[in-house]
Amino acid sequence: MDVHTLTTLFATTFSGDTNQRRAAELEVRRISTHEGMLAALMQIIGNNALDLSIRQACAVFLKNRLARSYHIDPTDPKPDQSPIPPTDRLAVKQHIVPLLIAAPSRPIRVQLTACIKTLVTNDFPEDWPDLMNVVVKLLSSDDLATVYGALLVNLEIFKSYRYRTPKEEKLMPKIIKKTFPILVGLGQKLVPTQGLPPLPPLEAAEFLHVILKTYKCSIASTLSKHQQTHDSIVAWGTLLFQVVNMQLPAGATLPGDKDDWEKHAWWKAKKWALGTLNRLFERYGNPTHIPKALQKDYKNFADHFVTAFAPEIFKQYLQQIELYIGGQAWISNKCLNLMFNFFGSCIKPKATWLLLKPHAQTLVARLAFPQLRFDAEKAELFEGDPVEYVRFAISEFEDYNSPRSAAVGFLLNLATTRGKTEFMGILNFINSVLNAGAAVTPEDKYAALTMIVALAAVIMRNTEVRPAMEAFCVNHVLPEFASPIGLMREVSCQVIGNLSSYKLEWKDPKNHEASFRALVAAMDDPALPVRVQAAISLGETLHDDAVKQALLPGLEKIMQDLFKLADETDIDQLSETLEGFIEEFKDQLLPVSPQIIARLCQSYLRVLGEQSAKVENAEANEDDLNNNLSDLDTDDKTFALMGITKTIQTVLGCFDELEELEDVSKAVAGGLGVQHPRRVNPAILQIQDEIIPIIDATLKTQVLELYDTAWELVDTLTYRTRRIVPAMWPIFKLTYDLFKTTAVDYLEEMLPGMCNFLLFGSEGFIQNPDYTRMALEIFVAALTDDHLGDHDAVNGFKLIESVLLNLKGHIDQAIPTIINATLTKYSTTENPSLKLAALDTLVITLFYNPALALRTLDAAHPNGSREFFDKWFTAMNSTKGLPRVHDKKLTILTLCELLKMNLSDVPASLKEGWNGLVAGILSVFKGLPEAEQKKQELLQSYEDTDDEEGDDDENDMDEDFAGIDDDEDNEDGDVYDDETAYLDMLAEEGAKLRAQQAKRVAKAQRKAAEEAKADGSKPAAAAAANNDDDDPDDSDYSEAIGSGADSDDSDDEDDSDNESVNEDLSIETIVDDVDAYEYFKQTLAGLQNSNPQVYQAVTTSLTVEQQTALMEVMAHQPESAAIEAPTVPSS
Repeated sequence: MDVHTLTTLFATTFSGDTNQRRAAELEVRRISTHEGMLAALMQIIGNNALDLSIRQACAVFLKNRLARSYHIDPTDPKPDQSPIPPTDRLAVKQHIVPLLIAAPSRPIRVQLTACIKTLVTNDFPEDWPDLMNVVVKLLSSDDLATVYGALLVNLEIFKSYRYRTPKEEKLMPKIIKKTFPILVGLGQKLVPTQGLPPLPPLEAAEFLHVILKTYKCSIASTLSKHQQTHDSIVAWGTLLFQVVNMQLPAGATLPGDKDDWEKHAWWKAKKWALGTLNRLFERYGNPTHIPKALQKDYKNFADHFVTAFAPEIFKQYLQQIELYIGGQAWISNKCLNLMFNFFGSCIKPKATWLLLKPHAQTLVARLAFPQLRFDAEKAELFEGDPVEYVRFAISEFEDYNSPRSAAVGFLLNLATTRGKTEFMGILNFINSVLNAGAAVTPEDKYAALTMIVALAAVIMRNTEVRPAMEAFCVNHVLPEFASPIGLMREVSCQVIGNLSSYKLEWKDPKNHEASFRALVAAMDDPALPVRVQAAISLGETLHDDAVKQALLPGLEKIMQDLFKLADETDIDQLSETLEGFIEEFKDQLLPVSPQIIARLCQSYLRVLGEQSAKVENAEANEDDLNNNLSDLDTDDKTFALMGITKTIQTVLGCFDELEELEDVSKAVAGGLGVQHPRRVNPAILQIQDEIIPIIDATLKTQVLELYDTAWELVDTLTYRTRRIVPAMWPIFKLTYDLFKTTAVDYLEEMLPGMCNFLLFGSEGFIQNPDYTRMALEIFVAALTDDHLGDHDAVNGFKLIESVLLNLKGHIDQAIPTIINATLTKYSTTENPSLKLAALDTLVITLFYNPALALRTLDAAHPNGSREFFDKWFTAMNSTKGLPRVHDKKLTILTLCELLKMNLSDVPASLKEGWNGLVAGILSVFKGLPEAEQKKQELLQSYEDTDDEEGDDDENDMDEDFAGIDDDEDNEDGDVYDDETAYLDMLAEEGAKLRAQQAKRVAKAQRKAAEEAKADGSKPAAAAAANNDDDDPDDSDYSEAIGSGADSDDSDDEDDSDNESVNEDLSIETIVDDVDAYEYFKQTLAGLQNSNPQVYQAVTTSLTVEQQTALMEVMAHQPESAAIEAPTVPSS
């Protein structure tokens, strides 16, 4: 590769001549895969005689080339990937570190650091074994540029392995022990003190920033034994405290304004110091937060840290805060946030709470309260860009880098965890501010009311304070609706809304009316943020019947205003408000539901179009060589689109309670004679015509975040209408196309809708076999695609089950493909849920066409039908082998179909036990009532959950704010609350999953060893022919059905897991509506008339116990009228 020619090409990419620039870019792309290209790029980057812009362009290109193609997954190569020649890979690893050290500018250094990240992630340590030795050597250099480069490389190693695999758990402690003594020693030399450090303070801060960031990355998931030692924690703790206390030299200032200061290395170093101290305390040094599963590793360290080290952290933080409050020091927002977080973490452990308690109210009044005032910047945004202000204000307290959100978190933590001693003090402070009369400023009043907003849940749970809130609102909130300051009117709406969401009680009807009338009037406020907050707060009052009655006359205008506000702001919170109005006023709004849906769909298409245009414009303007695609910030619009679809679902859900409905023609599926009656309001069919275009547009736009909402709408529409209209079929084709391209990971979201297509649109599949082909391809891909897991394979089995049940008699040619794919997956998986799904699928192929399925099983494997029956009857005679109603009904129906077979079609290997089929059915019936009870309990639990959703706020108050009513005798003790319990649960679940995985691996290894041992004692051909025959858990099916007793011989591990497999309530199948008792009785009666000899054989072979069970089944009376006799074609 000619370096001079390459340099000229990159220089030409900056040409003002469009044709020359484009030609140069195309040529660079053409030669990008040539051997020597990357080596030449590094020569250009390292050439100090060249223009920096050319060198930077080469650095960007090198980074992108490595990131894109250094590792190519052989199972999923991307179109834009091409292998990097081995010589170039070697050259990059040999020269990248010296190149980084010599980098002439920060932009180039950033690109080269990203290159090292790619190399470390893919090659370290196996294919880059000498890297660590190089880094250690460079860290000891006397040249500061060399040391800084080594620090950056070391940082990338720890960033890449901060969340470690078991293998890396052994590697990283060795690297820590080797490098961290060097790092801490270097850091202590660089801290600005009265001595003479090797660098000026502002330059030294850059080194300290990297050193401390490295340490923080090293403790992200574990704290090594070396780091827990006294020497290590003291040395690093000393350095961290020194950085926290660093002061600029007299007369020195940071460049730029405060926004620039936030990004400067000086404050980055302090940020990483504070963040590291917080992490040490919160994850490893706080005894109340150490999960039980981790106490073995960190309990001793935590006990020592909380008493010996945490008090010093508290002292250092408090000193910084005192300087800040006194105006003697400026603190960045992120650093303030971290200090708030630490003070919040000090509230629960007794040792640190006793330190914090004397200062708690001071921190509330002098630190937290000032953060909640509005400032000139916020007021300017309110007036100058109200739409942006609304989007900012809605999520303001969710910004985890903001000191405002941290201040609110501190207040809540204090009021809930130490409520007995601190809550009333906070309220007294708020009252003192608001009762100051003319002395109180609007900024202070705003902050006080914001504290009420934040503490609303705690206030409304307190039995002493709650009754006083009506008077509080009358005296301090309602008057502010007339304030000339828009921010005050907005926060007043917010106070009423938040208190109302927790069922604020109004004793005086006049005060009550004044409150919601003020909100209604505020919806016409000249300021957009006030109108938005008034609308959201009005939605919080809808639980009140008096409010609903008062709003009825103006409901049409309110709805129009809500739609207008939603279109102006595109925030999902207004969609939630719309949902509330639709649910509460469904009787009034359902007659105009088509118009509501049409308006929602118009808004959806508009927002989706704006989002797509923004993405397309950014991609069109992208310069592949010199720029990356900009960060598009489309999250707000995505959330808005999600909110609109949720509102559409709310409208559709309101139709469930209608009584005047239209009959839909009854569908007959799968030869079962099962009817799907459905009464549908004509409005739903009209609504469907409006919704289908937004589904189509969403899927065609390929916004991944919206895929699940689109397919949820498909499921809802097809299920509620019980029909597939012509306009819906292109959605099925589009779903298939997306599964084959960008949506392979969304099979679970696609599945309910696709099953509805098969259940309610089977004629469409029969008339257009291409649709059946698509479903089969998705099934095969779900079982064989390396990128999909066991859960996806289970979903694939659910899909093919729907195909077999709904297209009976129409897919004979596909049965071999289905059976062979299923047998392969069954024999290669150890996942119990997946094994059960595969077993069910094989059972359904027998139901579909018994003779064809049995022939296919024998063709797939010698004696294959007998092997399957062994496994099947082992499962059906086990108490846990077929755990669900669905599994049991499938088996019963299929055994009934087998009874109808001509004996000439039964394989010889099965005839011996054929007379015991009825005994097998009876053994399944024995466990059916218990399975049906569990299913009913599961359904009831979901219904109970739905019923409780309306009481979530009250439940949240009871569960989340229990600290207020804690026993006073332990008010200063350690606090173990729901958060601690949740952490314990996560740790225990993680340990349990790891144990289960280890158990399965051990089992697989035992099985492999047994097979290898067995294979070694017999000819290879025999071993291959009997690869599954030697499973000791597979009972002979003739013995199983002959006994009719529950078998405990099946694998205990698999049974235990199968017992936890719940019914799938998200998918409806034709089997769900079948009465298994009636089906069996009518099958047996038909057999007695059509083939008395077989009937005699299957009934006389029963034991006395089985004959009793048969009489009980025949005497069973259904809870509802039995369905008509099913007509299933004899196979």
